[in-house]
Amino acid sequence: MPEYQARQTIGELLDRQGISRRAFIKYCTAMASLMALPPLAGRAMAEQLRAARRPSVIYLSFQECTGCLESLTRSFSPSIENMIFNVISLDYDDTLMAAAGHRAEAARDQAMKANYGKYLVVVDGSVPTADGGIYNCAAGRTAVDILTETAKGAAAIVCVGTCSSFGGIPFADPNPTGARPVSDLIGDKPIINVSGCPPIPEVITGTLLQFVTTGQVPDLDEHRRPKVFFGNTIHDRCYRRPFFDQGKFAKTFDDEGARNGWCLFELGCKGPTTYNACATTKWNGGTSFPIESGHPCLGCSEPGFWDKGSFYAALSTGTFGRAGNLTPRDAAKLGGAAAATGIAVAAGATALARHRRKVRMTDIQTADTQKEE
Repeated sequence: MPEYQARQTIGELLDRQGISRRAFIKYCTAMASLMALPPLAGRAMAEQLRAARRPSVIYLSFQECTGCLESLTRSFSPSIENMIFNVISLDYDDTLMAAAGHRAEAARDQAMKANYGKYLVVVDGSVPTADGGIYNCAAGRTAVDILTETAKGAAAIVCVGTCSSFGGIPFADPNPTGARPVSDLIGDKPIINVSGCPPIPEVITGTLLQFVTTGQVPDLDEHRRPKVFFGNTIHDRCYRRPFFDQGKFAKTFDDEGARNGWCLFELGCKGPTTYNACATTKWNGGTSFPIESGHPCLGCSEPGFWDKGSFYAALSTGTFGRAGNLTPRDAAKLGGAAAATGIAVAAGATALARHRRKVRMTDIQTADTQKEE
C-alpha cells in the first residue's frame, strides 16, 4: 500500500474518487439497517468512518474450500470492491492478490510491520495440528506457524466460516489432520466468529465494517458470534413458522405439503437450534435462502454440525448440543417448553376447578328446588 494512502482517511479517499458525502451516508444507513441499528446510526457511522484511516487487513486461508471467500466476493452491501478499495486495505490475500511466492509473503511481512498492533486478521479455514501441522503449508511453513506469527501484532481476529470458528468439516470425526479452530490456538487476542458454511456475505462485510467503525469487538454470544447477526434462531424469523405453529409439515420433498410451502421440520430442518441471519438477510442480495428454496436448514453455523446425525432426521431433545449435551440455549428452550407445559397444566386445572364449581352450584340449586317442593 503506498505511504500516502496509508495516511489518508477514508473520507479523503472517497473525496478523491468523487463519492459524495450524501452517497456515503446512504451507504452507511443501509449497513446500519442490515445490523438492525436505528436510522440515525447510519449518519454517525458515516462520520466515524470518514474520519478513520483505512485499516490494514491480512486474510489467511488455511484448511478450507475457498467457499467463504467466494461468498465474500458476492457481497452486495457493501460490495467487495467498495469494501477493499474504500473501507479497508486488503494487504494480503493469497487467493485474490496479484503477487505470488516471495512477493506475496513480503507483502504480509510489510503490512505486519507497518501496522503492528492495529491490523485486522481474517482467518478462513481450520488449522491442522497433527504430525507437526504438515497438512497445510505455505512458503515452507505450517499454518500453525503462520497464524501464530500473524496474530501477535493483530488488533483482533475475525474467523470467517465454521471451519476457522469451530473446526468445521475438517474437524468432523475422525479428524485425521488434527484440525482445530483458531480459538484453540490463540488465546490472547479478541476473536470474532462469523460462522456458516459458508457465511452470508453481508454478515461478513457487516461484521468487518462494524469493527472498522467502532474499533471495538461487537457484542458476542457464547460462541463469540456477533449477536446482531446471530441473536435469533432461523426458526424465530422463518416465513414458514406459521405452518409450524399450525402443525402443518411436509412429509416428503414432493408431497402436497412441500408444494404448499409447509414447515420442513419433519424433514430434518435444524432451524430451531441454528442461530443465523439466513431468514432475514438471505443470499444473493436478499433473493432467497435454503429453506425458501425447499431444503431444510443443516445447522451449518453451529459447532459440530457435521457430527450431529442425519441432516434429514427430525430434531429431538436428544440431538441438542454436541454428543447429546444440552447447550445453555437448548436448556432455555426446554425450560420454556416446561414453562409452557406448566401453564397448560395450570390452565387445565383452572378449567377443571371451574367445572367442579359449576357442578356443585347445579347440585345445590337442584337440592334447593327439591326442598321447596
